[in-house]
Amino acid sequence: MFIISLTYLVPLEEVDKHLADHVDYLKEQYTLGNFIVSGRKVPRSGGIIFSKMDSLEKLQAVLEKDPFKIANLATYEIQEFIPTMTSVEFENLKE
Repeated sequence: MFIISLTYLVPLEEVDKHLADHVDYLKEQYTLGNFIVSGRKVPRSGGIIFSKMDSLEKLQAVLEKDPFKIANLATYEIQEFIPTMTSVEFENLKE
């Protein structure tokens, strides 16, 4: 599993100009099964995405298609981890 942390490089007004395209991109990735959860950071300095893609290289290729990445609006920090313990509701996330 991967945790992707986006950090905005530009003011929120610029981010908001691309938000609809970013949301469409996220919806497409959910449909393809690439992402499992996403949302805004608090305070709103970026976002977080969880992915169960099977390789870092494939994930990086998918992230290159993000309108935020294309417009150079955010940096992307990727952390891989292996979930070994979860609550009952999230047992499907364990590897």
